[in-house]
Amino acid sequence: MEKEFNIAVFPGDGIGVEIMGEALKILSVISESSGASFKLTHRLIGGAAYDALGTPFPAASLELALGSDAVLLGAVGGPKWEGLDYSVRPERALLGLREKLGLFANLRPVRVFDELVAASPLKPEVVRGIDIMIIRELTGDLYFGKPRGVRVENGQRIGVNTLVYTEEEIRRIAVVAFETARKRRKRVVSVDKANVLESTQLWRDVMTEVSRDFPEVDLCHMYVDNCAMQLIANPAQFDVIVTTNLFGP
Repeated sequence: MEKEFNIAVFPGDGIGVEIMGEALKILSVISESSGASFKLTHRLIGGAAYDALGTPFPAASLELALGSDAVLLGAVGGPKWEGLDYSVRPERALLGLREKLGLFANLRPVRVFDELVAASPLKPEVVRGIDIMIIRELTGDLYFGKPRGVRVENGQRIGVNTLVYTEEEIRRIAVVAFETARKRRKRVVSVDKANVLESTQLWRDVMTEVSRDFPEVDLCHMYVDNCAMQLIANPAQFDVIVTTNLFGP
């Protein structure tokens, strides 16, 4: 007997609603072709939830996400909600989902199909054959560090965000990167700013330590500004890129 999968569906805001409609069509095709059964439960999240319920991340939406086999999420946010306090902006729902579900690894594939080479602003010989997996750490860094906020000292406003990474947070995303590369072309580029940020010097050190458990995978380190240039000048050199929450796409 085929298992029924419980899917939490959060269309979100703006184009998220449109994208969700197409994603659900794909699920329908999968169900028809494979016999898999999907139970879809819709809930509000983001700006739509704030408009209806006064909070971007209702307790019912979190409860649904925690009790589901998977979460299907559209985009959240938009100009309409940019004037809200940070505590109730739509993006708080996105960060809340990542934190509560422990979603620390974001895998973002970048592939260029031959049919779309001419659509790129880069030269065809630069973009043809690109196949990159970008792995971004999602639950650390400035997005979650404390203290944070805006305070007043000596009559001036001061904005504070704290960049924090623990060794364990770095180690687990490193393992994801190396295990992914082992199934691909066996190259990892770790992106940091270790020349000026002590937290990313720790990032570099831990990446190097983890690499010893994957001797078949080549590791190199690259500063984020150089990586940005290399992605334009020679993107085909990359296989797996692993980077911090702040530096990831």
